[in-house]
Amino acid sequence: MDSSKNDSKYWHRPEKPTGVGLLLTHGAGANADSPLLITLADACCQAGATVVRYNLPFRQRKPAGPPHPSTAAADREGLREILIELRATVPGPIHAAGHSYGGRQLSMLAAEDPTVADSLILLSYPLHPPAKPDQLRTAHFPQLRTPTLFISGARDDFGSPEEFRASTASIPAPIEFQWIEGAGHDLNRGKFDHSEILRRISLKQ
Repeated sequence: MDSSKNDSKYWHRPEKPTGVGLLLTHGAGANADSPLLITLADACCQAGATVVRYNLPFRQRKPAGPPHPSTAAADREGLREILIELRATVPGPIHAAGHSYGGRQLSMLAAEDPTVADSLILLSYPLHPPAKPDQLRTAHFPQLRTPTLFISGARDDFGSPEEFRASTASIPAPIEFQWIEGAGHDLNRGKFDHSEILRRISLKQ
């Protein structure tokens, strides 16, 4: 397994590639060096995926602090560009995974353009702000036609399993859920069984 950094991108190249590509991006308060992304990148690369961890444009501009809503479109455009680069790098399917804010932007991008990825893995999708269940971030769900796996902690205060089941009913694409018992929004920093992710991206039956 080989890894390298190129500006905002960290590439993980497997010794025995399967042709599968995986993008991993981070949440609003993190970056591509978060333990969650590193753990997932290592696991998927060891299984044969070419993985790129990506710092979103807002994080490229400032080393700390949350993104501003006015820059969300630029974050989605950055995701589009790296997904195009990844698709040109590997011959097989492209999967896009994002934690929290990164997953939200990926899902919005896929709703706008379903060709950017063959499937989505939304880690701790921020269904609503904590303690504000009426402020749902689901307006684009009816336009989401990319197969999607939601992975969330059963104790995540950004959305409960019951809230997710109700809110995702409007998604016309095939969807699946994986609930991490005892985990909150950080998903135990990646310390959970990754077999569902590997199965999802066709690296494990």
